[in-house]
Amino acid sequence: MTRLWDRGEPLDETVLRYTAGDDPSLDERLVPYDLHATAAHASMLHAAGFLTAADHQALQAAIRDLLDSHSRGEWHIQPDEEDCHTAIENRLTALAGDAGRAVHLGRSRNDQILAALRPWLKDCLEELALAAGLVAAALDDVAAAQGHLPMPGYTHLQRAMPSTVALWAGAFAAEARDDAEGLRAAKRRADRNPLGSAAGYGVPVLPLDREHTTRAMGFASTHEPVTAVQLSRGKAEASALFEAALLAQDLGRLAADICLFASAEFGFVHLPASITTGSSMLPQKRNPDVFEIARGRTAEAQAALVEVLGVTAKMTSGYHRDLQLLKRPLFRGLDGVLDTARVLALVLPRITFDPDRLAAAMDPSMDMAARAYRLVRDAGIPFRDAYQRVRDDPDAGK
Repeated sequence: MTRLWDRGEPLDETVLRYTAGDDPSLDERLVPYDLHATAAHASMLHAAGFLTAADHQALQAAIRDLLDSHSRGEWHIQPDEEDCHTAIENRLTALAGDAGRAVHLGRSRNDQILAALRPWLKDCLEELALAAGLVAAALDDVAAAQGHLPMPGYTHLQRAMPSTVALWAGAFAAEARDDAEGLRAAKRRADRNPLGSAAGYGVPVLPLDREHTTRAMGFASTHEPVTAVQLSRGKAEASALFEAALLAQDLGRLAADICLFASAEFGFVHLPASITTGSSMLPQKRNPDVFEIARGRTAEAQAALVEVLGVTAKMTSGYHRDLQLLKRPLFRGLDGVLDTARVLALVLPRITFDPDRLAAAMDPSMDMAARAYRLVRDAGIPFRDAYQRVRDDPDAGK
């Protein structure tokens, strides 16, 4: 096994394990993306005259073979390979001979990781946006089936004004769709081609065509100047996590409402046994665990965002190995929000609002604001006078 940077000098195994960290396992999800980027880079090298037609054909066949075999679980990144780049190049060389050794021309692991990570991030943001849409659609179903039911609207957790289940569900559905828009907008920083920036300062002498790989990989633009590529590290990641954290926050507030509404004191919502858990001690209880976990996992995305911002804060320009530490919080933060959105889309249609408990909670005092508005409309008096009259006279404005 040969690591891409290896010059045959011994490396302490403890140092190798520490510096590689979780990359062998984290990079498993990036293998298909790294292979697609390698295919685009090989195509560019062939067009530029640096790969023969035979070598190019052998490389593309080997890339397809590795894509298929990895998708079938036939190989994985080994700890001593450090990352997906070494794992892939070693296997390409085994399959395609010297062509596998030639494909690294004009690139570095510094731009190679971004050429894999950015397309993955674009796909992940789209998955999150679609999951947010599923939550919105589930809330639409709640509104369609039960939206006619009246329910109190709260401010400061005090009954404030009349509302309905449709208004409650519709508010969260609208915000979930807004979150989906934000997630799709966050693709912008990930939609620039880093290949050709190499170690951070371009590729001197060689006439490499960066626009070729931009087109081949479907990037919106080529990241220029080359020195900006490494300086941008963490920004696409932070943008994605920020938008994901906003979605997580909306999902957490939705879950918090359901936990409150399902309590015996409120009793607005019934949760079926299929989405609740029992108590190991108290036989009478069913617990809204799925909603409590959804509420709590809001902190995961927020913490991941802070971690990403912290890694790059006050870092000097150029590449630094600690940029590798961005992957773990990025994956953890986005995975958690995606899991939460998917499970809430599954369980929301199963909640049932209790018409009797809702009706009993419709305190007549919640109509006082409307009564004041009617006095303004019908009697033509200033709102402050109407406000005081309704406050002092229980029958005013009825």
